Parts: sequence; C-alpha cells; structure tokens
Amino acid sequence: MGFDFSLVLPRMDMFLAGALVTIQASLMSVLFGAILGTVVGMLRVMPLKPVRMFAACYIYVIRGTPALIQLFFIYFGLPALGVNLSAMASGVIGLSLNSAGYVGEIVRGGIEAVPAGQWEAGKVLGMSYGKAMRFIVLPQALRSMLPAFGNEFVTLIKESSLLSTLAITELTQVGQQVRSVTYASFETFIIVGAMYLVMTSLTGMLLRYVEKRWSVV
Repeated sequence: MGFDFSLVLPRMDMFLAGALVTIQASLMSVLFGAILGTVVGMLRVMPLKPVRMFAACYIYVIRGTPALIQLFFIYFGLPALGVNLSAMASGVIGLSLNSAGYVGEIVRGGIEAVPAGQWEAGKVLGMSYGKAMRFIVLPQALRSMLPAFGNEFVTLIKESSLLSTLAITELTQVGQQVRSVTYASFETFIIVGAMYLVMTSLTGMLLRYVEKRWSVV
C-alpha cells in the first residue's frame, strides 16, 4: 500500500501558518516561564522558611499535575470565578506556569551547586543577600543550568501541541483540520511531526551554540 502526499502538500501554507503560531506561543511561554521559574528557584533557597515552603509547594503542584489539566483549569475553570481569558492567553499562561515549575528546580539545583565560599565572599564585600545572588552566585549558576534549560525549552515546544485542545490553530490543530478534509492521516502527521522535529532541532542547535560560546567566555 502506497502513500499519496498530493492531497496534503498543496496545504503547506496552512502548516506553515500553524507552525508560526506554535513558534509564537512557545517563545512567549519560554520567556515568561524562564522569568517566573528563575524567581521560584531563587525563592527555593531563600533563608526564610515560609518563602522556601511556598516555592516548594508551587513546584510540587505544577510537577505533580498534568499540563493539560492546568490548561483546562485556566481556560475552563477560571471563568467560574469571573476571570475570562482568550484561548491564546490561557495557553501561554498555562505553559508558562508549567514550565516555571521545572525551571525553578533547575535554578535551585544550579544555585546550590555554587560553592558556599562564593556566598562568604559576597558577605566579606558587604553585599546583601540579594546583591550576592544577583552579581556572584546566579551568573556562575547559569553556566551549569544551560543544558537543562535547553532540554526544558525543547520540551516546551513539543508540549505546545496541547494548545490544540483549546481550539488554537497551532501546528497540531492544523494537522487535525487537514486530516479531516483529506483523510490522509499518515501523510498529514508525517508532515506535522517533521515540522516539530525541525523546530526542536534548530532550537537545540542554537542552545548548544550559546552553551559553547558561554563556556569559553
């Protein structure tokens, strides 16, 4: 049995438009997730126990529940509380919050890997906890965190396919639309999978380049 891509290839403009939405949503989620995750990771090592416990609970809940349920809670659950968000806003917020839970643990591990003597050096220089974290500890921790950050960013691109459940016309949703019209399931999702592979491969190459450049600075 052969496969016929002639029904699918004429719709490449739809696939490309869906991929663009995927890229946009992923970039926004990566940015917000990295910022929030860095804050959460820093809170995980704060001297104040209540703050550490709050950050630990956030990570526990996020990592212990499916990302799909988190998206549904934001998009379908929050309106019951009077909070109505668009599908795209709900999706980006959901992916960002989910990513922040994993980034937080990455940041915590990176900070704890910095020798304790670096903290002492900051104290000797008269730095506050915040300044020592910002200017001494965090820059050193970032180098060790880059590979894990890269894995998380690639994972986030793949998890963006969950946005199709919110009827967002990203790449996976476009694939479903094309399949429903052409009935060419195999051919459709071969193209969808190949486009995801291209996006994750390019992201991985870029992050490896950044990691290599950083290591020689």
